[in-house]
Amino acid sequence: MSRITEVFTKGKAFIPFITAGDPDLSITELLIPAMAEAGADLIEIGIPFSDPVAEGIVIQEADMRALSAGTTTDKIFESVKRIRMKTNVPLAFMTYLNPVFVYGSERFIKNAAECGVDALIVPDLPYEEKEELKPYCNQYGIDLISLIAPTSKERIKTIAAEAEGFVYCVSSMGVTGVRTKINTNIGDMISLVKETKDIPCAIGFGISTPEQAKEMSQYADGVIVGSAIVKLAAKYGTDCIEPICSYVKEMKAAIS
Repeated sequence: MSRITEVFTKGKAFIPFITAGDPDLSITELLIPAMAEAGADLIEIGIPFSDPVAEGIVIQEADMRALSAGTTTDKIFESVKRIRMKTNVPLAFMTYLNPVFVYGSERFIKNAAECGVDALIVPDLPYEEKEELKPYCNQYGIDLISLIAPTSKERIKTIAAEAEGFVYCVSSMGVTGVRTKINTNIGDMISLVKETKDIPCAIGFGISTPEQAKEMSQYADGVIVGSAIVKLAAKYGTDCIEPICSYVKEMKAAIS
């Protein structure tokens, strides 16, 4: 059983996202094991990119801070190797096609596997083009995570049939960011997935409060939170570990 699959056998999963290198990679190396201790079940690591099309301003600014601090893909791989010595928490890279292609698709996926990454999430990879990366992911034992959105409709079953690890359910249209209200009929989206394949579903985009997390966890197997955590990194800088871990504990408690 993979680390990703195992996570979802233990109850509802809390899945936080951070941007690697924000505020710097030495903090990232301390933060990930601390978040795992605080109750994070699976951690998404964003690879900073100058044109993150699916992201709102909060994560765009985090990408800029990380790039300004000298963060590179190779340095992230080295950091993750060191993180792996401290924690066994499942890790997923969140990135875009361009950085993967520029780095070299096979080289990127091989290096990710070698440093202990379990999954890859590529928001701008259309389902129809997943063969660009899927063979390498299969070869090196990395789950290529499928995303579904409210607009996926009749394609949801097609996507779900070939999904692995978990299905990332995008809760609302547009870019990532904190939202006061989530209007999508999440239950219907998840039912369509489950009718097709018995695979965990995790909801992301817009969730920021324990109340929202609790509500979403009634439908889904996991809750993904990004912008709210990245805001804490922006606010506290190198002192962000304690406030982020307190937030992780609170969110995990809300869905347990």
